[in-house]
Amino acid sequence: MIAQAKWWRRWTQSQTDVEAAELQDEMREEGVVPIRECNHGALVCVSGTVRVVTLRPKQLTPALEIELYDGSGYLTVIWLGRRRISGITTGARMTISGRLICSPDARVVYNPSYELLPMAI
Repeated sequence: MIAQAKWWRRWTQSQTDVEAAELQDEMREEGVVPIRECNHGALVCVSGTVRVVTLRPKQLTPALEIELYDGSGYLTVIWLGRRRISGITTGARMTISGRLICSPDARVVYNPSYELLPMAI
């Protein structure tokens, strides 16, 4: 009965919802906290998929900015003084660790440590 309910829920969900649920399952297996459960000022360890990579214009301080999505939410990750980090591209999976800063508009982690994860098959 439970398997049938799970199948029906997946059948009636949008593709985006199905992908988000699968990503959340993968992140749970990594043993990290979902982004939506992270609080301002906390040291966080989250995993997800890079959805957007942004480079600041050359006139400003060099910075590499990404949007990391884990199925429950997203946060912005910024490395100051960097224009590029090998392996960090759209679609890459990674785990980051650092201090979370929250505002009404955004969740940001500056200069975190990170680990690139193998791509899902």
